[in-house]
Amino acid sequence: MPKENDPFSRTESNSGMITEIPEALGQSPGFLAFREGLSRVAPINRPVVIVGERGTGKELAASRLHFLSKRWQSPLVTLNCSALTSSLIESELFGFERGAFTGAFERRKGRFESADGGTLFLDEIGNIPLEVQEKILRVVEYNSFERVGSSHSIRVDVRIVAATNSDLPALAEEGKFKKDLLDRLSFEVLFLPPLRERREDILILANHFAARMAHELGWGELPEFSEEATQAIQRYPWPGNVRELKNVVERAVYRSDSSFITDILFNPFHSSSIEKDSQKELPLRSEREPMRDPFAKPFKETVQILEIQLVREAMIRAKYNQQKAARHLGLSYDQFRGVYRKYKKELEES
Repeated sequence: MPKENDPFSRTESNSGMITEIPEALGQSPGFLAFREGLSRVAPINRPVVIVGERGTGKELAASRLHFLSKRWQSPLVTLNCSALTSSLIESELFGFERGAFTGAFERRKGRFESADGGTLFLDEIGNIPLEVQEKILRVVEYNSFERVGSSHSIRVDVRIVAATNSDLPALAEEGKFKKDLLDRLSFEVLFLPPLRERREDILILANHFAARMAHELGWGELPEFSEEATQAIQRYPWPGNVRELKNVVERAVYRSDSSFITDILFNPFHSSSIEKDSQKELPLRSEREPMRDPFAKPFKETVQILEIQLVREAMIRAKYNQQKAARHLGLSYDQFRGVYRKYKKELEES
């Protein structure tokens, strides 16, 4: 049974507080090194900056860091700084008093107050405007701030975990990010590697996402990728990282008519060359290789050769959809699966 503070089963609620997140998987050296660094700094009550490309799982890493810290029983609150205007970021972070601006009909707490005693995760912190950075710096230095429209100082105890895909030192040199704030936040900087540098993890993650989607669809068996689909997944550069992999795999599973996954659509708006190649009508084996003399081998071996050829050609006609291949042969899906498993090694070697 998972523990209530299990860092691998939590997701974010509408209020910005994280209650459950999916598990982080990987065994590549770069990913394991990142997780080791994260685990080492988690118990230390200091700010941390997580650097990584979009879709690499920075928010998941921040969640893991929080639940491994001494603050795990206190709130974990998150704010995506790239999704808000400068005026909204200030009121979201620090809250506001009634009448502070048009539409402020009642007092509202900000994310800093909500995270008191816990962790505040600031995603894409490089997008925060300079005037708001100044107020954040005050919180980091003095543990206090004022709501928008108020002169009353509020004290909080908050650990800041920031994430970015920007070069913060370069932004600081350009005057777009406060150097003092960067110094305060970068007690530790952790670099989350992109998926293209975690090749050992791609199939682990793909099989995990496929199994979860199959469970959601109510399938009775785990999905299995064809050799061509597996190679396509491994060759693809994954510019959108883990988030893109999840979408591609889930889409492939839900579109498949069977648990044998053959078609991988990387971009739903248009087909890539890999996808087009996988969708071409392949010539039947009989067009490439004539049927052998049925009396050249013993009866049992000849029957096996014929069954393999029939299954292979049915799969080609059905574009590797096993349910359609079964219909081509006049078999039930279970009957076809039995024959397919019997000759799986020979079929994959062909």
